[in-house]
Amino acid sequence: MTYKWNKIVKVSALQLILLLFSCKKESETAITIPTSEKISVDSTVYYKEPFRPQFHFSPEKHWMNDPNGMVYYKGIYHLFYQYYPNDIVWGPMHWGHATSTDLIHWKHKKIALFPDKLGLIFSGSAVIDINNTSGLGTKENPPMVAIFTYHNMDIEKAGKINTQSQGLAYSLDEGETWKKYDGNPIIKNPELKDFRDPKVFWNETTKEWDLVLVAGDRAQFYTSKNLTDWKLQSEFGKNTGAHGGVWECPDIFKLKVEGSKEEKWVLLISINPGAPNGGSGTQYFIGDYDGKTFKTNQKDIKWIDYGTDNYAGVTYNNTPDSKRIFIGWMSNWLYARNTPTKNWRSAMTLPREISLSKINGDYTLKSTPIEQFKQQLVTEYSKDLISIKKGTKIDFTYDYLNQSSIRFNSKNQNLKLVFSNDLNDSLVIDYYSKQKIFSIDRKHSGFVDFEKTFAKDIHKTSVSNLVSVAIDYQIILDWSSIEIFINGGVYSFTEQLFPKKPYTKLSIQSDENQEITNLTINKIKGIWQK
Repeated sequence: MTYKWNKIVKVSALQLILLLFSCKKESETAITIPTSEKISVDSTVYYKEPFRPQFHFSPEKHWMNDPNGMVYYKGIYHLFYQYYPNDIVWGPMHWGHATSTDLIHWKHKKIALFPDKLGLIFSGSAVIDINNTSGLGTKENPPMVAIFTYHNMDIEKAGKINTQSQGLAYSLDEGETWKKYDGNPIIKNPELKDFRDPKVFWNETTKEWDLVLVAGDRAQFYTSKNLTDWKLQSEFGKNTGAHGGVWECPDIFKLKVEGSKEEKWVLLISINPGAPNGGSGTQYFIGDYDGKTFKTNQKDIKWIDYGTDNYAGVTYNNTPDSKRIFIGWMSNWLYARNTPTKNWRSAMTLPREISLSKINGDYTLKSTPIEQFKQQLVTEYSKDLISIKKGTKIDFTYDYLNQSSIRFNSKNQNLKLVFSNDLNDSLVIDYYSKQKIFSIDRKHSGFVDFEKTFAKDIHKTSVSNLVSVAIDYQIILDWSSIEIFINGGVYSFTEQLFPKKPYTKLSIQSDENQEITNLTINKIKGIWQK
């Protein structure tokens, strides 16, 4: 017995050495992150249907698109949105309604605005008339006022173009119930086909209400003393910016330039089609605004997000601490009606704080997840330094990858990230440092054949403003989306994904010697309860 044991030991020594070597190699290249739970998809459980976002806003059921009427009042963030309550495809538009105390957890409310004889209820905005300039409330109980676009289907069916006008509704119980203004429309159509999406705000400098809407291929600016009588002051954009499609959903606000006392005005204009990676997108202009006229010296076209699924985004009125909070519709009109969801369709982006920087003398709008989002993060793995040798990779296995946040720094060198599952679905993200190109390839990311343009091309973006020696990556995955923020939001990318099973593997690789520092992988807590 002793002999046999000794013989086995001698014969296995080489094998043992090889085994130890292979274990050492494995520990350097493959990391399994333990978790107490797996992602559970169950269409019978509230908010657990396939692809249902776990921490992004989505309607309980049916169709949703543009965010509307975003206003803060008495500790409550109100989110209204384009809504069709009878199907999961676009139909006669209403205003849906939800509220939140932290912009993270949402409470569904009853429908706020319904179509009437003047038309469907298209996009618009909301304000709190604190001084009761409209006379629709009192100073003790100021009205919440919504200004929106009417779209008249009878006029459209008659073959006329002046289908759109601007209407007003008001609430005296903080958005619970609404009454349409007897004098609607408050701005009539000047014989234009596209005349819509008013954004209203109180101008502290001029002590007037300002309104910007889109009129064909340009923006129009109006002023008012009382929210009901409006005067056209100027137009902007006929020969400026991107014009590959219809202009929609404008917004205008003032921001300080980080690290200085300088202030500039930011004008957002959504456009469909004509975005940098196809279909719908939102461009921005940096300039000056005197309450009547917007001017800019900007020559190049700038985009608030370079992914394919951030559209019609606008910002909150009346936020505390004067923070500028942005939410976009996380979809694209190329395929929005066909995405493979049931019962509900569409979600919003994470709320983002918008800031303005000057990089190499160029004004740049940045966007990052709001500070409150950190409350949802639970750290599952962290590492100060991981070295990747040229031509090798690090593989992470994590059962909660499709509901996670990944944050790390790398050198300004080539880097590839691959998210995958055991069905060979894969999402590939590449950064090419020499060309300064960032790309997202969702051709094999899961279900992609519901619309021919969804995965037709690799989405490539020139990222010339990445001039630092290191790059900060923040990557956030929900069940059917990815949001990527580079260098504090100098560039952001939002994309929908529909993997056949949740991703459970992340591969980080490079064709150069590379160092990954300050790597953190967080589980993200869900926000929905019945």
